[in-house]
Amino acid sequence: MKRSLRTVRSAVLALIAALAVVGSAGSVASAAPPAASRVVYDALGDSYASGYGVPPYAECGRSQSAYAVQLDGRHRLRLDDFVACAGATTTSLVTGGQLAALDADTDLVTLTVGGNDIGWSSAVTACLGGTDAQCAGAVGLVDARITGQLPALLDAVYAQVAAAAPNALVVVTGYPRLFSPEYGDYLAASSAELSTLNVAADTLDTVIAAAADRAGFPFVDVRTRFDGHGANSPDAWILGPSDPGAFHPTVEGYKAYTAAVNSALGPIKPGCGRHHR
Repeated sequence: MKRSLRTVRSAVLALIAALAVVGSAGSVASAAPPAASRVVYDALGDSYASGYGVPPYAECGRSQSAYAVQLDGRHRLRLDDFVACAGATTTSLVTGGQLAALDADTDLVTLTVGGNDIGWSSAVTACLGGTDAQCAGAVGLVDARITGQLPALLDAVYAQVAAAAPNALVVVTGYPRLFSPEYGDYLAASSAELSTLNVAADTLDTVIAAAADRAGFPFVDVRTRFDGHGANSPDAWILGPSDPGAFHPTVEGYKAYTAAVNSALGPIKPGCGRHHR
């Protein structure tokens, strides 16, 4: 009988010890879960996407101040390919190879493009340095390109981006107004002409937003964040004409872009970006 009791006691102790080991292993496993997967992020576009205006630059005018670089690490984002290039148009974005950055593993794409397709800089130059008639003519030409030519160009490039990154959430950003007419004339441009340029910028953003909507892409509007910070304001977030990066954002301007995109992004799950809106 004693031998039997010893055997039972030994079995119970062995069972308790085994359970303790299992419980301990379970505690360790729950305390150290596998690292969460990251969201694969690719950044495309023109100089406003590359961070141009804030040197030093890498290839294609890419700056560490770019909103894509600032977003890296937020929302579990991992900036995989930063291929935005200063001077890019809707056409050269494709022919220049930016789409090669995208594939089925891409979870998020940001895209800023369209401003170089319409000759925007020619209108700004005409208004700041030319006559009233030259300003009006240049703005009229830009407006005609925005409404007549740009929609089809955007539709084409957005379709190619969607095809190249079939599982990604594609976020399109617009452009800021460049001036603050409330501060008066600027160089050869009257406050009324500055307002006219801003109206053209509004038209540009309206067309881009509409094209993004047709493609099923969310649009991030940055205009209100730049209010009061135009190139002619005392606290300018847009570089003036004497700067090598004229009419591009300053460091503060790119922070404003980052804040706008960051606030627009909600939870993004790897592999199902197209379903997040």
